[in-house]
Amino acid sequence: MRQLSFMPNRRRPVSLALAAAALASMPAAAFAAEKTGMSSEGIFVLEVILLLVVGRGIGELLERLGQPAVMGQLIGGILLGPSLLGWLWPAAERLVFAGDAAQKSMINAIAQFGVLMLLLLTGMETDLRLVRRVGRACFSISATGVAVPFALGFVAAQFMPASLLAAGSERIVSGLFLGTALSISSVKIVAMVVREMNFMRRDLGQIIVSSAIIEDTIGWVIIAITIGIATHGRIELASLAFTLAGVAAFMAFSFTLGRRIVFDAIRWTNDTFRSEYAVVTVILAIMGGMALVTDLIGVHTVLGAFVAGILVGESPILSRHIEGQLRGVITALFMPVFFGVAGLSADLTVLVDPELALLTVALVAIASLGKFGGAFIGAEAAGMSRSEGIAVGCGMNARGSTEVIVASIGLSIGVISHTLFTMIVTMAVITTLAMPPTLRWALGRLPMGEAEKKRLEREEVDQRGFITNLERLLVVVDEGVVGRFAAYLAGVISAGKPTTVLHTSGESEADPVEAAHLDEIEKGAEQGREAAKEADEEPAHEAPLTRRTHDAPLSAEAVAKEARKGYGMLLIGLGRAMTAKGGFSRRLNEVAGAFEGPLCLVLKPAGVGRQMPRLGPGSGRILVPVNGTANARRGAELALAVASVTGAPVKVLYVARPGRDEPRDTVSHRRREAVLKDIVALADRYGVEIETAIRSRAAAADAIARQAGRNVALIVMGVARRPGEELIFGETTSGVLQRCPCPVMLISDARLRRDDEGREALRSGTGTG
Repeated sequence: MRQLSFMPNRRRPVSLALAAAALASMPAAAFAAEKTGMSSEGIFVLEVILLLVVGRGIGELLERLGQPAVMGQLIGGILLGPSLLGWLWPAAERLVFAGDAAQKSMINAIAQFGVLMLLLLTGMETDLRLVRRVGRACFSISATGVAVPFALGFVAAQFMPASLLAAGSERIVSGLFLGTALSISSVKIVAMVVREMNFMRRDLGQIIVSSAIIEDTIGWVIIAITIGIATHGRIELASLAFTLAGVAAFMAFSFTLGRRIVFDAIRWTNDTFRSEYAVVTVILAIMGGMALVTDLIGVHTVLGAFVAGILVGESPILSRHIEGQLRGVITALFMPVFFGVAGLSADLTVLVDPELALLTVALVAIASLGKFGGAFIGAEAAGMSRSEGIAVGCGMNARGSTEVIVASIGLSIGVISHTLFTMIVTMAVITTLAMPPTLRWALGRLPMGEAEKKRLEREEVDQRGFITNLERLLVVVDEGVVGRFAAYLAGVISAGKPTTVLHTSGESEADPVEAAHLDEIEKGAEQGREAAKEADEEPAHEAPLTRRTHDAPLSAEAVAKEARKGYGMLLIGLGRAMTAKGGFSRRLNEVAGAFEGPLCLVLKPAGVGRQMPRLGPGSGRILVPVNGTANARRGAELALAVASVTGAPVKVLYVARPGRDEPRDTVSHRRREAVLKDIVALADRYGVEIETAIRSRAAAADAIARQAGRNVALIVMGVARRPGEELIFGETTSGVLQRCPCPVMLISDARLRRDDEGREALRSGTGTG
C-alpha cells in the first residue's frame, strides 16, 4: 500500500517533463519550418503536431493538478498564438500559424469538422434517462440558470464599447450571442468533476449533471436560432418564424420517427456488414446528414450533430462499444486541434490595456454571479437546501469547451470581434479552472440520506450483475411447449432489450403447440416493464424484436452466423434437448457449440409432464442451488430476475460439499453467511423475498432432488461449462436432470478458448454443477 500511495508523486515529474518538452518543441519546430522552407502540406502537418503535443502535454499537467485536460489544449493554443509565441518570436508564429488564407483554411477545416465531432460525442454522453429520473429540480435549475445569465449578457452587450462588436453587426444580435455564451455550462467539465468526487450516482450529482445537460440542449437550440438571425444581420419576423418552425419540426421528428430510424440503421449495419468499423461510418453519415438538415433550415450544423449524438447514445445496440471507438479519435485528434485553433485566435496581449482588463474582469463577474445566482434561485424554487443550492451554483459555473465552441462560431460568422472573443475565452478559462475546487468544497459538506444510501447500494449490486448489464439476447426455440416457455422466459429476462429469435421446426415434441413465440416474448417483456414501474425504476424502452424462421432443423452454421452480430447470451428452448439416458441431444450440442458466450438452457427432464409450469404468486417455488461461486451467483440473479416479474416465490439452497465444508468449521460457516448475505442483497435489489436453507450432510444432487419434490415449479442453476466439444456441466447437474420432477434452467459462463482448455482441465469445476 505504501508503494501505491507514492505513485502520483513519482509520476508528477514525468508529467512536468512532458509539458516542458512540449513547450520546448515550439521554437525548435518553428525554426525548422523557417529554415527548411516547408511546403504548405508540411506546415499543415507541423501545425497539427504542435497542437497535439503542446495541448496534450499541458493538459496532462493540468489533469495532475485536478483540472480538466481540455483546458490544457486551449491554453496550448493560446501559447502557440500571438499571446506568447507571436509576442516572443513574431516571424515564427506568422510562418507556422498565420500564413495565407489557403494555409489557414487547411487547419480550420479540421477544426470545424472537429466541432461537429465534439458535439456528436457530447450528445452521446447526454443521458436523457438521467434527466427523466431526477425530475422537477433539474428543469427548475436549468431554466433559471439559463435565463439569469442570458439576460445579464444581453444587457451587458448593449453597453459595451462599439470597438468590441464586429463591424456591421447589430447590438441586439451580439447581445443574443453573448447572452447565450454566458448561459451555457460545459457538460463535460461538470460531469468530470462530479465523477471524480464520486458523486455521479449521488442524488445531487445527478441533479447537477442533468441540469447541465438541459442547459446544453437549450443553449444549442438558442445558438442555432441566433445564428439564423445573425445570417440576416438583423431580426426579421418572417425569417425568425421560419427558423423557429424549422427547429421545432426538426426536434419533433428527431425524437420520434428519427429515433427509430437511427436505431434501425445502427442495428442493420451491425448485423449486415462484415467490414471493420462499419457502424462508426454509419454514425458519421447520420451526423453529417442531420447537420446538413439543420443547415438547410437556416441554423448551424452543430445542432444537427448534437441531436445525432443523443440518438446514437440511446441506441440499444453496442452503444458503449461505439462510444469507445469514437471517443479515441475525437479526444486524440479533433479535440486538441479544435481547442488549439480556438486558442490561436485569442490574443491576451490586448488585456494589457487597463480598460479592456477591467471589462474582462467585469465579464467574468457577470458570468459567474449570473450563473451561480440563477442556479441557486432554481434550487431554492425546487425546495432544495441552501447547502445543496450552493453546490449546484458552483457546479453550473463551468463554461469550458462549450463556451469556446460558441465563441468560435460567433467569431467565424462575424458577430463578435477578436477582442471580445479573447475576453470570452479568458472568462471561460477562469471560470472553468475555478469550478473544480469550489464544487469539491461544496459537495464535501453534504450528508447522505437513508433513501439515497439504499439506492446506491442497489446500483452497486447492478454494477456486478449479469442480467442487469445484458445488452442483447439471442433465443433459439422450436414449436413445442418448451420453446414457448423458453420464449416467455426470454421476454422476462430481456425486459425490452434487443432480442433475436431463431425459430426452428423439426425439434418439437409430438402434437406441437401453435407457434406464438413472439407473443410470449412480448408478454414477458411487458410484464418486466410493468414490474419496473411498480418498483419506481426507469422501465426499458421497447427494443427491436427480430424473428428468423428456419423450416429445416436449425444448423450450427446459422447460429454461428447470427452470433457474430454480437449477443450477450444465447437462450435455448428445444423440446428434444435431452436423451433417454439424461444426456444432451446432438442437436442441442451443435447449437450450443456454435456460441462462444454464456448459455441459458431451458430443459424438460424425462420425468416431467407435457405441460410447463405457470409462474406467479401462489404457484410452485423457484429453487436456486448456490455454493458461493460466480456461476452460482449468476444463477441466483437469473432466478430473482424471473421472480421479480412473475411474482413466484424463491427458495435459495446453499449446497455445501460433505467432508470439506463441515458445519462446525468456522471458516466455512463465515463463507456460507457471506454467500447468503450477498444473495439476500441481490434479492433486495430485485424486490423479492426469499427463503434460505443450508444442506451439507448429503451429496449436492441428492439435496437438490429432495427439495425439488416439495412444490418446486422450476430449478435455476448456475453451472460451469467444461472444456470439450459436447456440453458437460458436471456430476451434480447430471444428477439433478435425471432425478428432479420439474423443468430446469441452466445458465453457464462463456465457452473456454482452446488455449485456456488445458489450464482449466487441471482445475475442479467452479459451478453448482
